[in-house]
Amino acid sequence: MLSTIHGENTMDRPLIVLNFKTYTEGTGSNAVVIAQACRDVAEDTGANIVASPQLPDIHRVASSVEIPVFSQHMDGVGAGSFTGHIMAETIKEAGATGTLINHSERRLGLADIDASLSAARRVGLTTIVCTNNITTTKAAAALGPDYVAVEPPELIGSGIPVSKADPEVVSGSVEAVRQVNPDVKVLCGAGISKGEDLISALELGSVGVLLASGVVKAKDPKAALYDLVSGI
Repeated sequence: MLSTIHGENTMDRPLIVLNFKTYTEGTGSNAVVIAQACRDVAEDTGANIVASPQLPDIHRVASSVEIPVFSQHMDGVGAGSFTGHIMAETIKEAGATGTLINHSERRLGLADIDASLSAARRVGLTTIVCTNNITTTKAAAALGPDYVAVEPPELIGSGIPVSKADPEVVSGSVEAVRQVNPDVKVLCGAGISKGEDLISALELGSVGVLLASGVVKAKDPKAALYDLVSGI
């Protein structure tokens, strides 16, 4: 479980995971700029911020900032004949400390999610399994990831936060996870961009948010991050 940043305990702070996706604004050298904005805001405010760049950018980002860096995807394979797959050991060696699994833009079957989780545990990576409704959240929680992040696909990138458009999917996911595995924490995703969105997500029982375009594609990503953490 992610619990420290800059050597300090952060379990009592909301977790903010910024997915760079394949946006040009967060690719290559731009990924370092976005990650540095995350670092600056984290250091200035004490916010718990994780950067999740594209796979080829993990090393350059992790080498440039001291905040946690997560992979956007990982396969449940080991060493061997797995051309084109992403191995847990490679991600960790590149500098990542965790990974997203089953994002709606990189869907996996249940068996593949389970294999990816096992591979992540093998090397000590923090895991966030993305889900799209209460039912899949409950199923994912049963596999024992560190976090599940509920994101209705239709709201991703819409600018309409799930905490407003469909708050029941967040509160319902929190309750379902408590029943299945209370050690698993729930993140809220889709349409998150402002401080009020983060506050709403926390009020619904989540421990943080997973977001992307609201910061990465903002005219001033650092200002967008400051706004996001302004209410906590």
